Amino acid sequence: MIVEAYVDRLETAVAAAASGADRLELCGPGEGGLTPSPELLHGVLAAVRIPVHVMIRPRTGDFVYTDDEFAVMREGVAMAKAAGVAGVVFGITHADGTLDVARMGELVALARPLRVGIHRAFDRVPDPDVALDQVLALGIDVVLTSGHAESAEQGIPTLARLVTRAAGRTVILAGGGVRAPNVQRIIRETGVREVHARASDPEVFAAVVKAAHAE
Repeated sequence: MIVEAYVDRLETAVAAAASGADRLELCGPGEGGLTPSPELLHGVLAAVRIPVHVMIRPRTGDFVYTDDEFAVMREGVAMAKAAGVAGVVFGITHADGTLDVARMGELVALARPLRVGIHRAFDRVPDPDVALDQVLALGIDVVLTSGHAESAEQGIPTLARLVTRAAGRTVILAGGGVRAPNVQRIIRETGVREVHARASDPEVFAAVVKAAHAE
């Protein structure tokens, strides 16, 4: 069982690693997470010995980006790759919420050989099954999703369907309200082998890790 920690500060990243996180999703401060600064990125990479996936997101709000914003995302991928991270995470949609497959494909190609994940922009798409097929065609390695619900616990039926549909071709990473009291239910009823939780409170996060690793 893999537990990924959402972190946006050096101190939180270090605490999450010490609490047993298997991987970090490193973001800069901002609602939903932004691309971290080079200083934060290099500081975390120097301080931890677990894989770090980096958020590539130029601003808060929706996931429909201008050409200039897309250029900033390309720069972010290049920065993360040069720093030696394990993976990058991003999501781009059209105005109707469907995935922007062409631009996503450009970033995937730029990122390789890093692992590539799509964040919860996936939960904004109108049809998760269609989006999953697009993700598989792009070769994306990890899909962070709450199962198109407010929380992963509420999205259990859709998460279970996505796990079955993916059939091991990509990782379905359950995130959104994952806590110690519900993580085992989420794992058991969906079949996910990876979960994502905020690590802002070290004690709360440590309890999630302990419960998840007990499965």
